[in-house]
Amino acid sequence: MKVLLLVLDAAVLWKVYQWRRSPDDAPLRSVALCLLSAALSYPLAMPGGSSGIDTVAGHGTAKLLQNLLLLVTVYFLMSFYLYSADGPDARRRVRREGVVVALAAVALTVAAESVPHDVFAGSFSSEDMTVPQIAFFYIGAGLYLMYALAVAGHWTRRYARMSRRPHSTGLWMTAVALGAVAVACAIRAVIVGIRATGASVPDLVMTAVAFLLVVSILLFVAGVTYSGARARTSAVRLWLRHRCAHRRLAPLWELLTEAYPKHVLPPASSTLWDRMRARGVHRRCHRRIVECRDCLIDISPHLADEEDGLPLREVDPRELAVRLRRASALIGQGVPAPRQAVPLAMGDGGDREADVRQLIAVSDALRTAA
Repeated sequence: MKVLLLVLDAAVLWKVYQWRRSPDDAPLRSVALCLLSAALSYPLAMPGGSSGIDTVAGHGTAKLLQNLLLLVTVYFLMSFYLYSADGPDARRRVRREGVVVALAAVALTVAAESVPHDVFAGSFSSEDMTVPQIAFFYIGAGLYLMYALAVAGHWTRRYARMSRRPHSTGLWMTAVALGAVAVACAIRAVIVGIRATGASVPDLVMTAVAFLLVVSILLFVAGVTYSGARARTSAVRLWLRHRCAHRRLAPLWELLTEAYPKHVLPPASSTLWDRMRARGVHRRCHRRIVECRDCLIDISPHLADEEDGLPLREVDPRELAVRLRRASALIGQGVPAPRQAVPLAMGDGGDREADVRQLIAVSDALRTAA
């Protein structure tokens, strides 16, 4: 739970930072306030946080505050979708929904404060639902949560239909999770109604509803993070591939730039941070590829072998590595280029990735020969 709280706090800080940079972005503001409300309610659900507040303000205060913050959380979640998709009427609709959540919060507060604190000190499973105020509190909170989550789930499904993978996958997971939580809230409201009459509900049903809530919340977290996690995974894989390509191109680059130092481009930055961050790694890899290609154009006239008659672009990477070493030695001796430049070390695919693979193959051959 502490790890989840730290993750939630980090998300809150990030969104608040983005909100500060774009204060007029209404959907971003809604997301930031949604996460902030959730982060504030989370400690109240923990034994240490609830007991501390109950000791100061009386039994049941932590539960009341937690439920009010949950109402605010789902209200801002719903507001995000309304701002994003409801067009010109979004602001008016958000204000109307704000009045609804305010009335719900006042009603729950009145219900909680109208009973003795010791009566309101239990949990959902142990609370005496025959007390009208207690039953009203749980039914009212559950129905509003069900309503707000159902609206958010409706907009999520609409976005999922309009999106492509991987975004649609995460949105469908989120939509299913929101719908499942709404169903769980509705079931809990029915359970409260049954217990308010004095009847009992089997423990198996209570356990099943609690399990549904836990699974739905986990699915919701997975859904909202799916697209970002996929993007981060792809970014890390690209970072590793470019870092590996930069390292594997080192033998070829060193040989060529020793012969043609004029083609070495000035680095944008030489700090350790720039060498490790994604943008710096991509830039350094691209610069090395460009430098190798430019040098190969200049050195190509020294590589032609009249005996085999093969075009240079069809020469095996190992043979090309041998010729590159001979050509580099000739250039060091000042031998002029005997003919015009020709293309070489180009892939069959005709794209940049195929050319890079050929460059790496030649560089690996130089490394092996050395």
